[in-house]
Amino acid sequence: MKSVMACLLGSILICWVGYSQRPVLKQGVAVEMPVASHAVEMRAADGQNATVVAITASGKVFVGIQPTEPAALSKLSARTVFVKADSRVPYQKLLAVLDGLRGKSVVLLTAPPENPGRQGYVSPYGLKLSLSR
Repeated sequence: MKSVMACLLGSILICWVGYSQRPVLKQGVAVEMPVASHAVEMRAADGQNATVVAITASGKVFVGIQPTEPAALSKLSARTVFVKADSRVPYQKLLAVLDGLRGKSVVLLTAPPENPGRQGYVSPYGLKLSLSR
């Protein structure tokens, strides 16, 4: 009986530890991001409090899953903003979003390099920008 309880407790602990190491996926807008071979891993983009701005191929802008306009981005309280833009987005729209984020630390997210070196979940990759006022 004791060995059965010990096995059960061990199984629960193993499952809990395995579960707690998996990233928590947030709701977001899916875009087809470009690949940048010189991008670096940006784990902070997966954080629960990360502010992510998405720009779809059609040029629609979202903060999280809420639609917004580029001019309204200056009102975001986050100091660091992660931007994921579809590779087909009009360049002028991307510039309008970056203009709205002026004065903030901006990280442009990219698709992971061709061979990130591991299977399964891959952390976000990106390039950090400095946008001054």
